[in-house]
Order: sequence, then C-alpha cells, then structure tokens
Amino acid sequence: MRASPRTSCSGCGTPTPTWGGVGRRLTTPGTRWFLLTADYAFGHQFEADALGIIPPAGGVVAGSVRHPFPSTDLSAYLLQAQASGADIVALANAGADTVNSIKTAAEFGIGRKGGRQRLVAFYLSVLDIKGLGLPAAGGTLLSEGFYWDIDDGTRRFAERFRARHGAMPSQNQAGLYSATLHYLKSVAAEGGKDPEAVMRRMRRVPIQDDVVRNARLRPDGRMVHDWYVFEVKQPAESRGPWDLYRLVDTVPGDQAFRSLDAGGCPRLLNE
Repeated sequence: MRASPRTSCSGCGTPTPTWGGVGRRLTTPGTRWFLLTADYAFGHQFEADALGIIPPAGGVVAGSVRHPFPSTDLSAYLLQAQASGADIVALANAGADTVNSIKTAAEFGIGRKGGRQRLVAFYLSVLDIKGLGLPAAGGTLLSEGFYWDIDDGTRRFAERFRARHGAMPSQNQAGLYSATLHYLKSVAAEGGKDPEAVMRRMRRVPIQDDVVRNARLRPDGRMVHDWYVFEVKQPAESRGPWDLYRLVDTVPGDQAFRSLDAGGCPRLLNE
C-alpha cells in the first residue's frame, strides 16, 4: 500500500504489483483471461506477473495485446478483448490509460452487471473511481490496501481526514499517515532518532493503527498487510457520494505480497 521505510539495501523497498493474491482469488481452473497491456516497463511488469500467476492457478491467457503509452483511443484493443471470449478482461495499465479503458469498456458493455465478461483493473484508486463515476465504472473489479469503509477503524480515520480536507482519503493518503505514525511511535519509544535503533523497532513491533490490518515491516523494507478485492458499485447500490466499493474478498498479506525469500534482496542473501 505504501512505500516502506528504506534500509541500506538499494531497491528492496521498491513497490511492486500486489495483485498476485487477487489474481489467484479470481482464477479458477479454466478461467480465461485477456490482458490489455500498456507498452512500457510498468505494463510489461504487470503482464509478466500475470503470466506467472494465472496458468499456475489453473487459468488460461486467452489473448493479449499491447497498446501505446499513453493512449487516448483504446477502442480497437477492447474490441479485440471482447471478441476473445475471455471471462476476464484485465487492464495491465495505469492512470489515464486505465481511466480511458474503463470508459471505452462501458461503451462496449464489457464488465456490465450480468454480462459474460468481467473487467479487472490492476492499478486503480478510489479517486479514479470518483472521477469516472459509477455509471461508467460500476462492476469493475480492483484491489487496494485501504478503503474508508472496511471497519470501524478505517471509518474513524476517514472521518477525521474528511473533517480537515472535505473528502475521503485515498489509499496513498492513508498509507502516508500510517507510515509516519509508525515511525513517530518508534522514535518516541526509542527516545531519539538514531536510524538503526528506530528501524529495528519499526521491524520488531507490529504496525497497529486505524488504517492497516495485520501489518508488519519485513527486514527487506516491505510492509506486509491485508489486501482487499473490491467491486465498484452500481449507481443504484450507492448510498452516498463516497459509497463506491463493495468488499469481495480479503487477501492476507502473506498471500498478497511476494514472499521474502523470492525477492532476491542482495543484502538478505549475503547475511
């Protein structure tokens, strides 16, 4: 959900896609996927991750296509996805490309409630959905590490945030709060800002606040916590301007994030 505090290991804390557990949750034997991939490094990584997850889970990649980055017209690519017969059309892109993909998919009926194809976005936020609107985005599946309406704790934090900023917090905003709070708690407990002492405590003590669940900071700098699968609500299902998601599943952190021994961290490997 957030960039973890960094150690001296260069790159171990670099965020990577965390939809792996989500991909396994959505894949049953025989599930057919179509990958719509942005043609640059970020999209390529999503695609590679998908190819490493879907077939082992019993799914089938029925087809894939790469689109230029950035793209304003994704019609031809989405028509190809629609014609593929895939059960799931996956958007391995981000930002404006994902927003444009969802708008176009809605025009073609991809991902509509009761339709034969589901639409899955690998990288999407509640602020994107707010901007898109439920008529266009309703039915889209996505994953995030935070949503304001998960439980009493997330609602408490979100109401405090809204009182100050007039809007509900995004995943990134909530994550920055949680990371800063965990650091400040560790500084206070250590009685100073010595980086080695503070980092040892940050790794040793579970992260507990209103934002995250079952969270801990690993030796490689990765912050592991529960991750969530959401379905964007249809307009008739929403009870208010920020009632945007329906919780589909909770993925435990040890399933949502790459395992420690699979990271190839040179510092850890040499210890």
